[in-house]
Amino acid sequence: MQMKLSFLGAAQNVTGSRYFLEANSVRLLVDCGLYQERELRRRNWDPFPVPPDTIDAVLLTHAHLDHCGLLPRLAREGFGGRIYCTAATSDISRIVLLDSAHLQEEDAEFKRKRHEREGRKGRYPEIPLYTTDDARASLPLFLPVGYEEPTQIGDGIEATFYDAGHILGSAMIRLKLNRNGEERTILFSGDIGRWGKPILRDPTLFDQADYVLMESTYGDRLHKDRRGIDEMLAENINSTQKGGGNILIPSFAVERSQEVLYHLNNLLIDNHIPHLMVFIDSPMAISVTEVFEHHPGLFDEEMIELIRRRRSPFDFPGLNMTRTVDESKAINHITGTVAIIAGSGMCTGGRIKHHLVNNISRPESTILFVGYQAVGTLGRHIVNGAKEIRILGQTYPVRAKVVQINGFSAHADRDELFKWVSGLHKPPRHLFVTHCEPNAGRYFGDFLRERTNWRISMPRYQDEVVLD
Repeated sequence: MQMKLSFLGAAQNVTGSRYFLEANSVRLLVDCGLYQERELRRRNWDPFPVPPDTIDAVLLTHAHLDHCGLLPRLAREGFGGRIYCTAATSDISRIVLLDSAHLQEEDAEFKRKRHEREGRKGRYPEIPLYTTDDARASLPLFLPVGYEEPTQIGDGIEATFYDAGHILGSAMIRLKLNRNGEERTILFSGDIGRWGKPILRDPTLFDQADYVLMESTYGDRLHKDRRGIDEMLAENINSTQKGGGNILIPSFAVERSQEVLYHLNNLLIDNHIPHLMVFIDSPMAISVTEVFEHHPGLFDEEMIELIRRRRSPFDFPGLNMTRTVDESKAINHITGTVAIIAGSGMCTGGRIKHHLVNNISRPESTILFVGYQAVGTLGRHIVNGAKEIRILGQTYPVRAKVVQINGFSAHADRDELFKWVSGLHKPPRHLFVTHCEPNAGRYFGDFLRERTNWRISMPRYQDEVVLD
């Protein structure tokens, strides 16, 4: 048996997940994500390394943009197969892709006008990467499958999706390939979640795989104890309220915003923070929250108990869902402290940029980061202590308090990654370390080798390997 695996994204970087597999005359793509690091965004415009019309199917691990965000372009350029994923991933992908297309159309028009006014050309084409029509055209290709239900993808190829515990509907995908009586198993970890995380169930463990593609975003560090999240949130909310500023929380619309609401709800129930107004200022986050409410069967026991007691984190006093632009602008006229949860999580677009314009230079306000900030993003510059930042074409001094709470991470840390891979009862033929910055990947690869003596490598962009 011979298979060829190509690493077309998330190879020595974190975003742009794309893995291409050829086996049994079937051509599969696992994930098709956007590059979000500033220096790598050009790849989003590059021709696909594999002609889209030659790909038979896409297996989608979850609905984050760095895993699904290029699907509309793939479909527009000729892909007509099925996109296999869980039902929750299908529901969230619809929201995420339409929102992404709309933002790209807006961003392209804004940049075109600005560059025309400034008499210059930008780094990227002044047209959207894909349109809302392109996104809508890709949606009929989605085919939901259930967790732990084997699905035939092609001749001798069976795919099974397992709960990854990362975001709602996220999956690890195990492929079983059979040919001439031989069987091989390839395990795609997707993004590995965390044990004991609110709302969701724990990640699935596996006892066997011949080949493993394993994310290691946080393979070089340990997260702080999750029990500190409530204390840090309460401390910063209380001090900001006392000073009369606002709390800005740049947050991913999928999972992170809902988890922030979970913690705020608990703090309000226990009266550990003032009962201030909380705004979800993101139409996408609002729509995703509605998807959560439609899939209660995916919740863990603690979340189910909150709902049973009618104390859902998605419906508490003071919570405001802000859909329209006018409603968003009105927030700036409120006297007193408010908490604003807005996208994007890395400050690369969306309404958070406008709230930053109004608050980044206010010493009494707090910018509270609750997620990973990729290299080159605006969020990373702020977290790294930039004295000035450029937002929407203007430069602003950074005077607001900047805080990062790492315990929110939906990605497993080094020890949690090791816990996951330690479920394997025998060494895989090869383990590929992916979805990581180079230093994190090298560290985690060395960490694993010292403890397992397995064959481990960290592939580069567009590397091809033959699997036997």
